[in-house]
Amino acid sequence: MQRTIISVVLGLLIIVGAIFGAKTIIDSKKDRRPRPQKVVKMVFVDTITNGTVPIIVPANGNLVAKDRVELFAEVQGVFKKGSKPFKTGQEYTAGQTLIRIDASEYYASVQSAKSDFYNLLTSIMPDLQLDYPEHFPKWQNYLAEFDLDKATPELPKVTSEKEKYFITGRGIYGDYYNVKNLEQRLSKYSIGAPFSGILTEALVTEGTLVRPGQRLGEFIKKGTYELEVAVSKTYADYLAVGKKVTLTNLNKTQTYTGEVIRLNGKVDQATQTITAFIEVRGDNLREGQYLEANLSAKDETDAIQIDRSLLTDNDQIFVVRDSILDLIDVKPVYFSDKKVVLKNVPEGETIVSKPVVGAYAGMLVKVFDERGPKTTVE
Repeated sequence: MQRTIISVVLGLLIIVGAIFGAKTIIDSKKDRRPRPQKVVKMVFVDTITNGTVPIIVPANGNLVAKDRVELFAEVQGVFKKGSKPFKTGQEYTAGQTLIRIDASEYYASVQSAKSDFYNLLTSIMPDLQLDYPEHFPKWQNYLAEFDLDKATPELPKVTSEKEKYFITGRGIYGDYYNVKNLEQRLSKYSIGAPFSGILTEALVTEGTLVRPGQRLGEFIKKGTYELEVAVSKTYADYLAVGKKVTLTNLNKTQTYTGEVIRLNGKVDQATQTITAFIEVRGDNLREGQYLEANLSAKDETDAIQIDRSLLTDNDQIFVVRDSILDLIDVKPVYFSDKKVVLKNVPEGETIVSKPVVGAYAGMLVKVFDERGPKTTVE
């Protein structure tokens, strides 16, 4: 009996001790998790001052020589060496021979036709002197000035019907125009430079047999070029012939001033753009060179220009009010590659000038100042 009582008392003491021990252990444990800290992001801001923003429409293209000639053969013969080598990059002055084709055989036939024509004129002179002595002197002078080594001179002017019938009846006009036709074709055996320029393509060499219709090369005038650009039809009304255009090369190292010289009257149905042609001059320009053009379309009043990244998909921008971000509605009027022109932005409003990752309306922020944060939120 006594042992049973002792065992019960010891059991109770062990249970009470275990309870107090467990409570002590539980109370001794501390929460080591750090308290979350409020993160306040720093933002860059600008104060809005509405003004006049020029709408600059960017465009680009490759230069094409304003004066260019594609050289084709109209006659057949062996290509002969001219005044200069017919090679790419060769420069010629106006009038210099670009292409010379062997015409010795054809030249002989032309001379034969001219000789026959001269003989025909000589044969009618006795009858002309007898029947129409008043017209004889001018035809005699014509024969005296006739030179087989020069171009056939124009026939004397007929002053009476009888003279006209006489000359026509003897076949003078028929032979004359036949000779002129042969002389005209003979001139095609030699092609001269229509202006001072440079040969940009040469497809034949000395000794090549040239055939009619064969393409021989390309000749352009240096210094004056055209740039063809496509402009949205939205700004077509603001473009005009004579408007100045700023042009830059691909590396932005050189700037040129061009002028709009033509505007296509047709809108491209696929792209809804209008083609504008810009003339630009420069000794260091080359055909095919890539240039970027900045077309001044119009001036937008009471507007601002910001980075496109600052505009949300809902046409809103972030503003800072009492260290809290908020969104306001704006009206975009023009988009470029990196910028957007906005209207309906309140004067004096403080807007975010650089994108903020994870920004939302109601977000607490600090406004950056060169001297330090201007606003601190605890």
